[in-house]
Amino acid sequence: MQAHPAESPQTLVLSYLAIRRAIGYVGLSLPILLGPIGWLVHGIGLQENMSSYYHTPMRDIFVGVMCAIGIFLFCYRGYSRWEEWTGNVSCVSAIVIALCPLDANSDPLHQRTFVGYMHSAAGAAFFTTLAVYSLFHFPRRKSEDSLPETSHPSELDRRARNLVYYVSGGVIVLCLIAMGSSFFLMPTRLRETLDSWGFVFWMEWIAVWAFSAAWLAKGRALFADVAVPLGRLQQIIRRR
Repeated sequence: MQAHPAESPQTLVLSYLAIRRAIGYVGLSLPILLGPIGWLVHGIGLQENMSSYYHTPMRDIFVGVMCAIGIFLFCYRGYSRWEEWTGNVSCVSAIVIALCPLDANSDPLHQRTFVGYMHSAAGAAFFTTLAVYSLFHFPRRKSEDSLPETSHPSELDRRARNLVYYVSGGVIVLCLIAMGSSFFLMPTRLRETLDSWGFVFWMEWIAVWAFSAAWLAKGRALFADVAVPLGRLQQIIRRR
């Protein structure tokens, strides 16, 4: 008895790739929609952080995109319990960020309500899980190349994608350190100056795009198999 096409392994792999690409594309769109589009369409000035856009006309965009990310993460299942646990934490964190807003005109570390503190904690958990995905879950060893998603992969392709994951994870960690330093270590006057420039917003933008790059690479959307063009280039060099 032949399996239904919708249940074939190839279809399931394509579905997983589609989820990864969707997460990446949605992540890419978030800072653009909030910052440049918010300014062009509604005349909203740059906010101190992305969460502050909840208290602007861009609230529905912010909530909708975060809920979409949470739903996609819920639908995604990894290859181990640890990866599934990370996905669940990331999913819940994204939903909490969307539905439990930061207090208006407030410091993320000093909220006036319990809901505000839930938002701050969820934000820290969300960015942490993004780094965990890039640094620990996505990179694959050569012994794991038999997974369905990596049918007939080249060693060069695997290393290139792993490089994207590690760089993305490193960028997210550096952004977390930079934001943490501004919250806990910088003098008040310096921090106020950085806030006026949207320092945390820019750090969040970079971290979200790094996270998106990792998911797009995992979904085979960031670049095609690098072994093909590089292999041809190597042949041309050898002929010369």
